[in-house]
Amino acid sequence: MSRIKVIILGAAGRDFHNFNCRYRDNDAYEVVAFTATQIPDIHGRKYPRELAGKLYPNGIPIVEEARVEALIAETDADICVMAYSDRSYQQVMSLGSRVNAAGADFVMLGERGTQLLSNKPVISVGAVRTGCGKSQTSRAICRLLRAAGKRVVAVRHPMPYGDLVKQRVQRFASLDDLVKHECTIEEMEEYEPHIAAGGVIYAGVDYEAILREAEKEADIILWDGGNNDTPFYQSDLHIVVADPHRPGHEKEYYPAETNVRLADVVVINKVVEADFEDIQTVRDNIREINPDAVIIEAASPLTLSGDLTDLQGLRVLVVEDGPTLTHGDMTYGAGVVAATRLGAAELVDPRPWAVGRLAATFEAYPEIGTLLPAMGYGDEQKADLERTINAVDCDAVVIGTPIDLTRIIKIKKPTVRVGYELQEIGKPDLPQVLARFLA
Repeated sequence: MSRIKVIILGAAGRDFHNFNCRYRDNDAYEVVAFTATQIPDIHGRKYPRELAGKLYPNGIPIVEEARVEALIAETDADICVMAYSDRSYQQVMSLGSRVNAAGADFVMLGERGTQLLSNKPVISVGAVRTGCGKSQTSRAICRLLRAAGKRVVAVRHPMPYGDLVKQRVQRFASLDDLVKHECTIEEMEEYEPHIAAGGVIYAGVDYEAILREAEKEADIILWDGGNNDTPFYQSDLHIVVADPHRPGHEKEYYPAETNVRLADVVVINKVVEADFEDIQTVRDNIREINPDAVIIEAASPLTLSGDLTDLQGLRVLVVEDGPTLTHGDMTYGAGVVAATRLGAAELVDPRPWAVGRLAATFEAYPEIGTLLPAMGYGDEQKADLERTINAVDCDAVVIGTPIDLTRIIKIKKPTVRVGYELQEIGKPDLPQVLARFLA
């Protein structure tokens, strides 16, 4: 019998994992291509033969998703597998319509065949959208587990943008490891806070191999999700973070609703700044989707460090976490909140000074507006970020991204760095939930 021809639609993360779980070494299928979107510079490369297995001695090409109809025709593909996250239902079904019109089946793999089983207890953290507050929730859980005497190792959702063979299994326990593995700014935003808190975090491409390494030094595995993707590991306690600044998205985005349906606990974050009606909308939707979920309310109080603590009357440039602004659809983050509270007179629009890859980012995401995303997927983009920041006519720079950006690039203006950690409000709270889990 001829093999079923498959195209996996992805963004260099879930797509590779789905391949490893379902299609690698499975001679019933032939994966003819991956497609790429959301992340720059992924297309035109290959998923390497060293990772693809014995059926793919030449590796598997990665092609722009914009070419999916032509790709179906060229390869005579039978099915296309949707394998990336943080897409609206409209976007998902529009993609499905394109695939169907081109003659292929549109497939979405379920949890049963894509979640790996650990020999250690697993706590997973997911979200409704990018930028809800997964990272600070994960860090809070790690702190509580360590305080209870547990060895906890975090495993982060993949962001493999470099040499995929070298990135098969990555372990981060010091800032030197960020240099060793040639991390992008987005990767550092996720790994550095865990390292700063004294933790160990794994990431990479092959999540079976990653899990087996992490199990060697852990009592508990913490899955630290990316975007609003579902966990790669079968979870014993699944905690999902929702954002009342985007009410309704828990029922309108993929796989947000899947996450809520799987959740044991939903944390409604950022309630201090949100409108009561929006908080209630999120709460009602959670109750409708998953009436058994424990609901915790929380905030993300800000901490400040750097050259200034008062921005009264100053014109400031705000640099925010990149993915939250791009495919997270947010028009502000912690930097904007801090700048407003500190009395900034104006948020300076960086677009007239944007150069190179940063200018291209604004063209691709015009809704970003008067903020600068901390894009740094390679040395060229990091250089463009540095040039753009230093060219902007402003009095100070407010850094809302979770890393110490001044360690990565040279900023020739006074800076304010904004940090944030999770703070539960009322009961129930995470200590109660984790005490029951540990018991």
